[in-house]
Amino acid sequence: MLQKGNKKLIKAWAFYDWANSVYPLVITTAVFPLFYGIITGGKDAQVTFLGTQWNNTVLYSYTLSVSFLVVAFISPILSSIADYMGNKKRFMQFFCLLGSFSVMSLYFFDGIDRLWVGITFSILASIGFWGSLVFYNAYLTEVAFPEQQDKVSAKGFIHGYLGSVILLVIILTMIMYPHLYGFIDHPLQSGETPPVIAFQTSFVLVGLWWLGFAQYTFYYLPNNTFKRKPEKDFIFKGFKELKLVWNEVKGQPVLKIFLASFFLFSAGVQTIIVLAGKFGDEELGLPTVNLIITILLIQLVAVLGAYLFARISGKIGNIRTLKITIAIWVLVSFGAYLLPGESPNVDMYFYGLGGVLGLVLGATQTLARSTYSKLIPEETHDNATYFSFFDVTEKIAIVMGTFSFGLVQSLTGSMRSSVLVLSIFFFLGFVVMSFMRKTKYVS
Repeated sequence: MLQKGNKKLIKAWAFYDWANSVYPLVITTAVFPLFYGIITGGKDAQVTFLGTQWNNTVLYSYTLSVSFLVVAFISPILSSIADYMGNKKRFMQFFCLLGSFSVMSLYFFDGIDRLWVGITFSILASIGFWGSLVFYNAYLTEVAFPEQQDKVSAKGFIHGYLGSVILLVIILTMIMYPHLYGFIDHPLQSGETPPVIAFQTSFVLVGLWWLGFAQYTFYYLPNNTFKRKPEKDFIFKGFKELKLVWNEVKGQPVLKIFLASFFLFSAGVQTIIVLAGKFGDEELGLPTVNLIITILLIQLVAVLGAYLFARISGKIGNIRTLKITIAIWVLVSFGAYLLPGESPNVDMYFYGLGGVLGLVLGATQTLARSTYSKLIPEETHDNATYFSFFDVTEKIAIVMGTFSFGLVQSLTGSMRSSVLVLSIFFFLGFVVMSFMRKTKYVS
């Protein structure tokens, strides 16, 4: 078994980001939301689901909220059981399988009469992705020492951004030039919608990429670092483990303040990530190709952002660096609210905003994960349970963010108003983080 701090072990851990990051990029952000819009009729279309009429975008927002709520409910239970039984890797593999096969099942969502397929497997894929991340993030403290964790966390996100961009470029060519892949017998004409089969094939590629590359990670990750031997009543003991860690968290004021701030700014960050494409499509009227190019730009700049701000945090500390990124998020969300949809140069404004967003996206995600890992007590063996609180905080925040986004849009009829609400989450997150004090590894 590879020892903590070993370069090969760190690389194997980071490679799971390479494997699974195609899901949030292609499915959550870039391709599936646009495909969903095409299938359901575009802006302000009404669809019927579970016998009720819905605005298609509001239904999509609520679908995401449901998936995050499920993960928020089950992850503390599963992670405490995994800590007690010492089998984080098995749980991580299960959710990887659930997510990848659910993504591939989106292939069968080929028309409005199969809306239930798109909704059901979107929820299951989201549960698989976020569920696996609970256990993946928990490994950070087992593969790297505290002084390595900023760089190792950044390494994971950088792997993810690069890997997902490679596959998205391939998928982009399938959508822009479907005749090259035999999907249609002529070049795509201006204003012509790409064929459904191009999107369906992209979903299968995402699932195969995720499942295939994850095997490298699973080969090297240890399964029972602390050599625990489970007893028969592992479910009861799992709940006991959860309660024990919760009592420990309550006695750590710095950790509680960080989680409160993380909750607020994550509501904004994750909601923008999952709904930026639909904002550009429906509110600004940008073509599909322009949207995907913007998302590619965000991913590439995020690599630079993750690296740059990891270096900055080494000089001025995690807290100050995070506060800088959150302040920039306030400006980004407010800037999106002000974007002139009628301007002939709106695509250039959107590219510029996307570049700034990408710079802080990688930084915020990287530093949030590594900062939390440094705040976990060094002597604890309950890493998965501790990280479940981190992940539950994030998931409930996303539920809050996506639900607020959908609710404000349904009340005002404007996605701009929804984006403006997100800037409030960022501002409050900045204020709460201002009350954090320095610790041994976090300053």
